[in-house]
Formats: sequence, C-alpha cells, structure tokens
Amino acid sequence: MTTTNDPKAADGATRGAGTPPGNPRSGPPDGSRPGWRRLFGPATLFLLPALLFLGVFLAYPAVYSVVRSFFDASGSQFVGLDNYARMFTDDRTLTAIRNTGIWVLVAPALVTGLGLVFAVLTERVRWATAFRVLLFMPMAISLFASGIIFRLVYDENPDRGVVNAAVVTVHDTFASPSEYPGARPRGEELAPDTTRGGFTTTRGYEPGETATLPLVGIRPTDVPEQAVQAADPEPVGDTIEGVVWLDVALGGEAGVIEDGENGMPRMTVDALQDGQTVASTTSGDDGRFTLTGLEPGEYEVHLAADNFTEPFRGLTWLGPTLITPVIISSWVWIMTGFAITFIAAGLAAIPRDALEAARVDGATEWQVFRKVTIPLLGPLLLVVFVTLMINVLKIFDLVFVIAPGSVQSEAGVIALQMWQVSFGAGGNQGLGSALVVLLLVLVLPIMYFNIRRFRRERS
Repeated sequence: MTTTNDPKAADGATRGAGTPPGNPRSGPPDGSRPGWRRLFGPATLFLLPALLFLGVFLAYPAVYSVVRSFFDASGSQFVGLDNYARMFTDDRTLTAIRNTGIWVLVAPALVTGLGLVFAVLTERVRWATAFRVLLFMPMAISLFASGIIFRLVYDENPDRGVVNAAVVTVHDTFASPSEYPGARPRGEELAPDTTRGGFTTTRGYEPGETATLPLVGIRPTDVPEQAVQAADPEPVGDTIEGVVWLDVALGGEAGVIEDGENGMPRMTVDALQDGQTVASTTSGDDGRFTLTGLEPGEYEVHLAADNFTEPFRGLTWLGPTLITPVIISSWVWIMTGFAITFIAAGLAAIPRDALEAARVDGATEWQVFRKVTIPLLGPLLLVVFVTLMINVLKIFDLVFVIAPGSVQSEAGVIALQMWQVSFGAGGNQGLGSALVVLLLVLVLPIMYFNIRRFRRERS
C-alpha cells in the first residue's frame, strides 16, 4: 500500500468523495437557505424603517386614492369611472391640464438651458464660486415665500411693483405722460368730444372773440410748478384768444377767474372748422392761448385728448393673459441655481485633455462647446431635465400664492385643481382622488425612465 506525505491529498481524503472540491461547507448545518438569511439579515433591519415610511406615507395613500376615485363625494356610493369622465369634461380641469402641459414643455427646458449657459460662463470668471452661490440662494427660500416676493414684484401699481416701475420709467422716457389726467370741464362751456376725445366748446367763436375754459377734477398741487395766476384773455382782431385754468377757488363763482386760481400750462388747444383742425397752439404759464392764422368764419375750440389721458401704469402682469408666463418666470429664477450647481459639477469632471485636443485640432470655442462639451454632459443634462420635469408636474405653491383669486382658474395646474376640488367649497374628494391618479399616471413614466437610465449606467 502506497502512502503519501502530501497534506492536500490527505485533506481531500478526509472530505470524502461526496463533498465537492473547494466547497468545504455546502450549506448551513440546519439546512436553511442562504437566501432567507440575506432576506432577514442586517441589511433588512436597516432598510425596515425606510420601507415602513414608504408604505405608510406613499404606498397606502396611493392605493387609497385609486380606490377613492371610484366613489362619490361622500365616499359611500360606488360611481365607477364617473369621476374620470367628469374630470375630462370640466373646463377648469382641462385648463389645468393645458397649463401643466405648458409648464412641462417650457419650464424644464428653460432652466436646463440657462443652467448650462451660466455654468459654462462662470467657469471663465474669477469669482465663479461666489456667482454660483448667489444664483443658488433663491433655492434657500421656500416656494411660498418666493411666491409672496414675486406677487409684489409683479404688482400692477408701479409704486409697489418693481417690474411695472421699470416699464413705466422706460415708457415715460420716450413718451411724455399727460399733464392733467382726470381733469374735466366746469359748467357748460365745454362738452366731451365723442369723435376726437378730449373736450370741445359747445358754441363757435369768430376771430376777435375770447374763450374762457374753466376745468376741475385735479388737485391744485398737481398743476405744473411753473403755473401762475390765471389772467383774462384780451381780444385781438384776427385771432381767437382764450384761457384755460383750474377753477377751484373755495366759495368762488363758477367760470370767473379769481385770486389763487392758476392757469394750466402746456395745454394743447386746437381750432376746428367743419370738423377739421385748422390751427393749434399750447397755453402759457398763466393758461392763456392764442389761435392765429384764422380766416373769417366760426370755429370751435378743442382741448386735445392727450391733455387728459391717464398716465401709463405698466402692464397687468397678474391678469388672465400673462399670469402663467409670470409664474413660470419666477420658477425659472428659483430653480436655475439648482441646474447651475449640477452642471458645473459635471463640467469640472470633463477631461481637459479632450477639450485641449479639440482646440489643437483647430476647433473654435463654439465648436468645442457644441461637439465636445455638450455630448460629454449629455447624461447629466438628461438627469437635470427629468428631475425638473418631475418637480414641475407637482408645482402648487407658486401658482397658489402668485395668482390672484380672480385668475386662479386661468393659471391653475393639476395639483392646484386637485386641492381646490378636494378641500374647497363643496369638496369632492372622489373627483380630487381622480386628479391624484391622473397626476400619478403622468409622473410614473418619467420616474420609470429615470430608474431605467440609472440602472443602465450602473451596468
């Protein structure tokens, strides 16, 4: 019989023929499966709180909302798909769906584009970090507080609204505002002119006559500073002389110039004959004017409408026409810092060798940006875009705060409509739950796409 001193051979002989080589322990002594050990191992204990949280606050509400959507407002009667049919025939809900579509198509693309541009530009400035911090700061403010800020920024009154204050300033730089908005005639000497606007005398004047035209409707302090005491006109043979003044003396006689009543300077005055303007002039500091170059005949004196038009007060930003673009602009201002932060991190990870090689090959900066930078940033830009899209589908705070109550129906989105239907007057939580399901159906495909992309990158 042959013996050996090889320890490996001896060990193999000890294991016996039934035990596979290299697997000294084919299973646990008690016969339990390794899969069960992994399922109830330490990892599961650490994940259990998160799973319970997701189950209580995500899975259960989602399932309950789906079930609740098939019942009426009280939740006692099964109505099937009636809530869904009503949802797609209600005008306000259709408007909310349309606005949500506008948000999804416009807002994420704007934020991603601006974030890319600013991230690339800030790479070339010395204080890049400080600049990015400033752009990221709006995200530190809650959406509710940001909505209050933008509600004031877009206020229609230029004394409060920053945007309208700027618009009015630019407008008045190129077009002078009227001097006497709201002024109106006193007595029967003048009457509103429905054809030209402004006011026209109720009788005709011939050269050599005088016209006294008293006005009221504005405060004496609103008259231009150069205004002086009004003076009676003096008749001249071939002209029509006149005076226009603010007839507001307390206890005075109407239509009579008295002490303390100032003329109205720079008032545009026209002479009309057969409906045509034949002469025009402006009043002096004492309110007197002279219409010259008149042929013999009878003329009407007309105070032009430009003298009385209300000053330009800006645009109605919070009206039904502009409310959705305004809210989108505020969201873009808030979220651009988020996009800049992520894209700047991606830019920092791009190999500089690839950029320098493109420049050495003769590529311009635009070609480097378009053909090297953007392709390398493609996956990251997609992450930012999809994340913003999911965020937009859930937008609620800004619309609720910025849009006045009178235009919330025009600015509504699905999340806001869901809240108003469920908890507003005559709340219908069955219809509200149907809107929740609609929102869930819109979000799930985007989330599924995002999860698949993450798994593909990991593999």
